[in-house]
Amino acid sequence: MDYVIVLTRTAIFYCLITLIYRLMGKREVGQLGIVDLIVSILIAELAAISIDNREESIFLSIVPILFLVGVQVLLAFISLKNAKVRDVLDGKPSVIINRGLVNFKEMVKQRYNLDDLLTQLRQQHIRSIESVDFAILETSGKLSIFRKETALKGDYPLPVILDGKIEFDTLRQLGKNKEWLLKQLQKETISLENVFYGFYRNKQLFVIQKKDLIQ
Repeated sequence: MDYVIVLTRTAIFYCLITLIYRLMGKREVGQLGIVDLIVSILIAELAAISIDNREESIFLSIVPILFLVGVQVLLAFISLKNAKVRDVLDGKPSVIINRGLVNFKEMVKQRYNLDDLLTQLRQQHIRSIESVDFAILETSGKLSIFRKETALKGDYPLPVILDGKIEFDTLRQLGKNKEWLLKQLQKETISLENVFYGFYRNKQLFVIQKKDLIQ
């Protein structure tokens, strides 16, 4: 009888958690934010406790699981609308290599050592730091790398505006400022608030306006 109860509870939680992760959205495990990771761990713990404690009602675990999912979905919605909340919850990408120079100050801030950097470079088949123009540590912990040969072609975009907010770190890396950016937008009669995504590539500013998005 105990085996039947355990298997039944396991099947229920399997179906429930599958539906929950479909609701939370499609993200790879390595791309989970801090909130997503915490919710995932707590859901796993609550499910394990309920399966193990056969005498207690299954709803003692289902209710807090649903509450956690509700909190996660609410925070995801708020962060989608508010860049400051998004930065607090998920953090911001960090530039580890800038124009071929290693930013040791940022590495110390992120508790990211030289061995971590060299390991991730090797994983992407890069032999030396000298061949890297930009390396950006994403909020997921993945290192995005742009080689110097790609930089010479000007093939990769650098984001300067995200959802109406200026990326001042990127502007500094480009040797530009806010006044330059606003002047470029003024030439195209585009207001900053109406920009969904703006990026700099091939010495030009490209802009995607909010009105151009599929509603």
